[in-house]
Amino acid sequence: MLAGSAHAAESLLEHQFFAAPVRLTEGFPKAGEGYFSPDGRQICFQAFPEGYPFYQIYVQAFDPRSPRPTTPRRISPGRGRTTCSWFSPDGSRLLFASSHLDPDLAATEQAARDQAAEDARTGRRRRYQWDFDPHMEIFAVGSSTDGTAVLDRLTNSPGYDAECSYSPDGREVLFVSDRDGDPDIFLMNADGTNVRQLTNEPGYDGGPFFSPDGRWIAYRTDRIEKDQLQIHVMKADGSDDVAITSGAGVRWAPFWHPTRPWLIWTGADHSDPTQRPNYDLWIARYDVANGRFRCGAPLRLTDHPGADVLPSFSPDGTLLMWTASRDGDGGGRHATSQLWLATLDLAAIDAALAAPPAGGDDAAP
Repeated sequence: MLAGSAHAAESLLEHQFFAAPVRLTEGFPKAGEGYFSPDGRQICFQAFPEGYPFYQIYVQAFDPRSPRPTTPRRISPGRGRTTCSWFSPDGSRLLFASSHLDPDLAATEQAARDQAAEDARTGRRRRYQWDFDPHMEIFAVGSSTDGTAVLDRLTNSPGYDAECSYSPDGREVLFVSDRDGDPDIFLMNADGTNVRQLTNEPGYDGGPFFSPDGRWIAYRTDRIEKDQLQIHVMKADGSDDVAITSGAGVRWAPFWHPTRPWLIWTGADHSDPTQRPNYDLWIARYDVANGRFRCGAPLRLTDHPGADVLPSFSPDGTLLMWTASRDGDGGGRHATSQLWLATLDLAAIDAALAAPPAGGDDAAP
C-alpha cells in the first residue's frame, strides 16, 4: 500500500474518520473525478495525457485489498475535451462527454496550448473555470459481439451536453444541457431517446446523481448567486426541490452513500475575499419525512492544506475516493491533482453525525 502524505498521518481530524489516504493514479500531469465500477474492480477517471491540453477518459483495474496505481487504459477517442465518465449499473458500458467532433478541433487545441505556454512564461496561475464547450456531446462506449469497442452517440443538440450519469436501474441517463439557453438538468432514456427537462431556473444546474433508490437527485446550482454553487436535492421527476446548503461559500460535487443515509460534497468558505478558499469534504445525514427531504448538520471530513474535491464511495460504501492535491511542497501548494483513496471508519462517522454540532449549523463552509 502506498504511503499517505505526512499531513494525512498527522491530521487528528482525518484520523478520526478514515485511514491514511493512498494515491491511485500516477504518470499524468493531472487526474481526477474517479468513480467505481459496479463490482468495485475498476475505476474510471479523467486525466491529462502528457503533452495534450485536455482531459481524456481512462479505466484502470482496482484491487481493494491492495489499492495502488495500475496501468490505465484510455477509453475516449484521444482528442477534444472529455469529462464525466460513469459506469452503467451492469458494468457493460461507460458514459462520458466529449468534444472530439468539434469541426475546428485543431484550432481549439492550439489555442489551449498557446494559453498554457503564455501562462508558463508569465507565471500566471489561472483560477479554475469550467468549460461549457459548445461541441460537447454525450457518448456511451461498450463492446460488440467480437469484443471491439463501439461508441454510441446519445445526444445531438447544438450546445453543451455533459455531466452525465445512469439511473440505478440503467434505463435512464441524467445529464446537463444548455440547449434552452442556460445549463439545466435533463433526463433521457439510455439510448438517447425521450429527452425530458427537469430544471428550468435561471443560472447553472449541474452535476446530477440519482440516490441509490432512484427516488431523489442531488445536484449543484448557482441560481441564487452566480458562481456561488450550493447543493440541492429534488425528486426524480424534478419536483419538491430543496436547498441543502446556503451561505457565503461554494458547495458542489454531491454524492450519495450506497448503504447509509449520507450525502457527501465539496465545500469552501468564500466569505473573506482576501483569503484563498480551500476545499474540503463534508458529509451529512439525511432523512425523508412526509415526502420531504431533510438534511442534518454537516460534518467536516478533511482538513488538508491542498484541495480535496469530487468524492465518491465504493459500491459497498467502505471506501472513499476523491481528487486531491496531497503531494508537493508547502502542504500541497505545488502538488498536482490525483486520485486518492481511504478506508472509512463508518461507525465513527455515524457517531459524529449523531452528536450535536460543536459550532452549530453555521460552522459549515
